Amino acid sequence: MLSTGKRKAMDFDQKARIRIERWLDHSHHHIEEYEEFARELEEAGKKEAAGRIRDMIRLTAEADQKLKEALELI
Repeated sequence: MLSTGKRKAMDFDQKARIRIERWLDHSHHHIEEYEEFARELEEAGKKEAAGRIRDMIRLTAEADQKLKEALELI
């Protein structure tokens, strides 16, 4: 039988995993929107603005990687 401390730790770990997984899913949807918007900006002749959005996409992907690494450590 698990001690109360172990059960609480497991509950916390499960909640932490769920939270990070939700953040990753949410971020994925944002990246899709950002990519679409960058294309729209480019089509409107706003290439520099589109480039900044694409920079943000790369940074978001880097942040997502850190979340994935954290998830592996839990």
